[in-house]
Amino acid sequence: MQALSYLVGRLEIQRLRARAEAELGQDFDLRAFHDVVLGNGPLPMPVLDEVIAGWTKARWVG
Repeated sequence: MQALSYLVGRLEIQRLRARAEAELGQDFDLRAFHDVVLGNGPLPMPVLDEVIAGWTKARWVG
């Protein structure tokens, strides 16, 4: 069960990263993305999705 939870979390973070990269293009910063993901501590995936969406919106310069 723990392995399944790990895999689901990994896939969700990869999805969030791909979305952020697509939205930000050249402005995407992997270190900043990791800071947001790890800096907020353990979050439910839907909440992390909202946090990343807000971060992407705040960084978008287009």
